[in-house]
Amino acid sequence: MTLSKKDFLGLRNINCHEINEILETAKLMKYTLVKNNKKTSYLQGKTIVTLFYENSTRTRLSFELASKYMSASVANVSASSSSVAKGESLMDTGRTIERMGVDVIIIRHPLSGAAHLLARNVNVSVINAGDGMNEHPTQALLDMFTMCEKKGGIQGLQVAIIGDILHSRVARSNIWGLTTMGAKVRVAGPSTLMPPGLEDIGVQVFSNVEDAIRDADVVMALRLQKERQESSLLPSIREYSKVYGLNKERIALARKDVLIMHPGPINRGVELTSHIADCVNSTINEQVTNGVAVRMALLYLITRRRQNSNALYS
Repeated sequence: MTLSKKDFLGLRNINCHEINEILETAKLMKYTLVKNNKKTSYLQGKTIVTLFYENSTRTRLSFELASKYMSASVANVSASSSSVAKGESLMDTGRTIERMGVDVIIIRHPLSGAAHLLARNVNVSVINAGDGMNEHPTQALLDMFTMCEKKGGIQGLQVAIIGDILHSRVARSNIWGLTTMGAKVRVAGPSTLMPPGLEDIGVQVFSNVEDAIRDADVVMALRLQKERQESSLLPSIREYSKVYGLNKERIALARKDVLIMHPGPINRGVELTSHIADCVNSTINEQVTNGVAVRMALLYLITRRRQNSNALYS
């Protein structure tokens, strides 16, 4: 099995069959990941480049490890230490990388749509590792994979996403992915951090965080993205934590077996208390492990697609 398109840019137009294909493949990859000998030959002879215009720990490292665990050659390009710092355009950088015999470019960029622009202008596969305030599809996939592991599936789950919805590419990808897979999505956050039109795509919007959390199967806190916000959108961090932060009392409103999730990095004491971040219901550390498995699955499937496409013309 393979993915239908050359690139993997978001979950907005991905169907449930392709999502299931990635999640099922991730199960096999996680089995490999937890073994003592993690090395496989799935990507032997392939070359992967991570092209990051923004800082990252989890996403970049997990993509690099996923590639290495499958025997690919991996190189990283950081904007601050490349010709980008000299004024080279995204297109020129992408075409330069392509001409070096690369198979996949994984890009993170502060501008929405950058991954789509690159994908239209290069022949190699492009994977979106986060573009501006648009999407972060692999984060949503690992979140869904974690839900499947813990809950046995996604269909019918009540998922509450709390916090800075407006600036969150994680929220957008999760909303598209979860609704496609049959979950019921609720959101809550300050009105200044809530994008319009969510009700039109079947999302329940709450101004009161307690109402959003009540009887939820999954509660996902989002990082407060101060770097993307105007100063006037929030009265203060302290006020935000008081009204929207996850604590013991609020989580008690959810189901007893609720999953507590966060894409990281966590601002402890802001989006959630340390007690909640480290409690038995928290899957935050497992999300990190699952991120490697999901990215292994995605790289495996997208490179298999290229192999099969090339075979058609051989």
